[in-house]
Amino acid sequence: MSIATLAEMSPGQQADLFLLMTAKEELKTKTGKPYFRVGFRDGGREMRFPVWSDSLWAVECRDQWTPGTFYKVRAVYQETDYGPQLEIRKIRAVVEADAADGFDPNAFMSRSRFDPEIMFDELTELAAKRIDNAALRNLVGSLLQANREQLLVHPAARRNHHAYAGGLLEHSLSVARTCVFLADKYAEYYPEMEPPLDKDLVVAGGILHDIGKLRELSSRPEGAERTAEGALIGHILLGRDVLREAAAGAEPPLDPETLLRLEHLIISHQRLPEWGSPQPPMTPEALLVHYADDVDAKYQMMVSVLKEDATSGPVTSRKNRLMQHVYRGVQEV
Repeated sequence: MSIATLAEMSPGQQADLFLLMTAKEELKTKTGKPYFRVGFRDGGREMRFPVWSDSLWAVECRDQWTPGTFYKVRAVYQETDYGPQLEIRKIRAVVEADAADGFDPNAFMSRSRFDPEIMFDELTELAAKRIDNAALRNLVGSLLQANREQLLVHPAARRNHHAYAGGLLEHSLSVARTCVFLADKYAEYYPEMEPPLDKDLVVAGGILHDIGKLRELSSRPEGAERTAEGALIGHILLGRDVLREAAAGAEPPLDPETLLRLEHLIISHQRLPEWGSPQPPMTPEALLVHYADDVDAKYQMMVSVLKEDATSGPVTSRKNRLMQHVYRGVQEV
């Protein structure tokens, strides 16, 4: 049987696929029956679905299926009220001979559609041209250069937004571009504001707001996972740590007031305690960085929902990363 990809599958189609197992979670139904929720993906799509306790695969799933392992799977693609699922007919771990049929472990890493080298160069150029404060410009530039290799491949999240190689760089660049626009706009709108809007800080905050994710997340074949310090501390406070460490040895030194305001931009960018921020945005600069970050993350999530949802009708399922319906419009027949 020919090898297919998840993105190519249509309802009722049976095919062989090379898949990476990304998750296996033991849960219980409302009546207390155990089952597993498993995740599989290839380079273009991920699917999660249940393996019920009365399934032919229940025991093998429990005892043998391992997240992080590549499998060759023969399955039928199904659309259900609970989202897309695979009805597995055969499954085994990938073997060396599968390379002849096109198996390539590197193909399973979802990647940004933009060239990371070009994105990095644009981000460093933006910092150099749009930050006038020499000490702040040098600090941001040195942080980018020191973390270049990680930034080229690091994801922005485990699963919600920009959760692929280069995703953090893509997100940071997009947020920084929006910060440039917002800083110019509101500085012009309110020239009489005291103290005046610090456009340098807005741009620097857009570039560095998620720098702590370099320590919060580690990239693995099955997707990003939290590090120990990521789980216990989180990227917001880790980002402040990264900034403070860099500022401690920076030349020329950054003045304490600017450093304090930049730290605030990092710790407040998610605004709410339940989202991880210990303080809400308390400066105009922090407010702009928060909304630039929020709209970029939410927009990418909505684009993904529209791309991945396979239900019919004018609205998508609510079972998505936004946890809401998205209107796609009436489809012409």
